[in-house]
Amino acid sequence: MELDTLEALYVDELKDLWSAEKQILKALPRMIRAAGDKDLKRAFTQHERQTRQHVTRLERIFKQLDASPRGKKCVGMEGLLEEGAELIKEKPDQDVLDAGLISAAQHVEHYEMAGYGTVRTWARLLGRDDQADLLQQTLNEEGETDKLLTSLAEAVNVEAIAE
Repeated sequence: MELDTLEALYVDELKDLWSAEKQILKALPRMIRAAGDKDLKRAFTQHERQTRQHVTRLERIFKQLDASPRGKKCVGMEGLLEEGAELIKEKPDQDVLDAGLISAAQHVEHYEMAGYGTVRTWARLLGRDDQADLLQQTLNEEGETDKLLTSLAEAVNVEAIAE
């Protein structure tokens, strides 16, 4: 696809986000299993449910655009998730692993927030206010997840220091 219009760039970035969300859905079960802190497990489980909704919203937008979400791989998300997988493979002490999982998850959240903020703005500029509203809803949820992870980190990081 030629990226010679903002509309084309918008669709391309939406494909990138869809790919990212699908990759996250594959990674979250491993993160849930690896987490030791019960509140962290619960947060990851809740985010897995939310991520399914994010995919559904994106697919709804693609349907409105009469476009397919397929055809692009989000290499940025692939790299972020690989870093988290490497941490799990290293098998650090559980409290240290939990602190690292929170860090990895926050990297993912910040990447998503940047992408969703961008496409939300483009949707508004392109006169696609209904799509912008859907994207803002996801952006809000990503921000809430980030804040939850920050609050969990305040306790988990203290435990990691003790190790």
